[in-house]
Amino acid sequence: MRILVTGGLGFLGHHVVESLLKTTTAEVVVLDKMTYASSGFDRLRDISVFDDARVHVLGCDLSQPMPEGVAREVGEVDYIIHAAAETHVDNSILDPLPFLMSNVIGTHHLLWWMRSLKSLRRAFLVSTDETYGPASLDDKENAFDENAPFRPANPYAAAKAGGECVAMAYANTYKLPITVAATMNLVGERQHWEKYVPLVIRRVLSGETVTIHSNPERTRSGTRFYLHCRSYAHALGFLIERDQRGEAMPPKVNICGEREISNLDLAEFIASVVGKSLNYNMVDFHSSRPGHDLAYRMNDSLIRSLGWKRPMNLEQSLEKTVKWYLANQKWLGL
Repeated sequence: MRILVTGGLGFLGHHVVESLLKTTTAEVVVLDKMTYASSGFDRLRDISVFDDARVHVLGCDLSQPMPEGVAREVGEVDYIIHAAAETHVDNSILDPLPFLMSNVIGTHHLLWWMRSLKSLRRAFLVSTDETYGPASLDDKENAFDENAPFRPANPYAAAKAGGECVAMAYANTYKLPITVAATMNLVGERQHWEKYVPLVIRRVLSGETVTIHSNPERTRSGTRFYLHCRSYAHALGFLIERDQRGEAMPPKVNICGEREISNLDLAEFIASVVGKSLNYNMVDFHSSRPGHDLAYRMNDSLIRSLGWKRPMNLEQSLEKTVKWYLANQKWLGL
């Protein structure tokens, strides 16, 4: 079996690569644009698979059509996990075009090339809870299932929703076997320190003030669900095994963290693991940067009804992650 992972040098992608190597006998082909978020080959070196004979890495910018030579080197694959994307909301607000090029046009170019594959069984498109738009801070029952309409509230979310629309249209028009696998905020080792969890660790260690996005009254912080990348990779493995058994595959699944936590509570938990006090400032960031939403919420009853169970809970995921960063501070930019 051969599996293609786009964005396989990135944060989520390298966790998927590591999981596939540990749980299958497949060859893994990585396509990556190698932007700042890829950190070169450092993640593959860090997990000791850079020289693994089962891993083949190819440079490719999917915002352009798949080059003939790259397509030749990729060859036939059985599964595709499309994780390549621009993901940082702040950057999307400053300059949306790279997000549209990567997340919409890049998805088109990948799917257009997929039409030529003869052995492809299924492609999984990594997506996000942000396509559904913001949820209420108060209405905890307001969780979006897979059939909820798109209401993207920032350029990143709009670009991911556009990529999903392209995938759904091509699945219908060209009969491509595609499943969208939407997830929530991901945590784990080797995440770029511009993201919330490593950023909080970095600032707590340095004694700096942590900015907490809040409601306009600055009395309540935003909330998120967090899921470890290994849990997401575990869910993909579960879906691949199900597909190999010939069982029906839904066109979309939500893969969620177990429970909601406020950004303030999360920062305080991180500070407690680090062993230092938390200095923070509540900021009504949403009023000045309306692309930032205070809450997102998904319903993952579908994949759980298929039999998937999260391999670890929130506290285990977070504590393990924070302790890893403390022992590997180069990944905090320190």
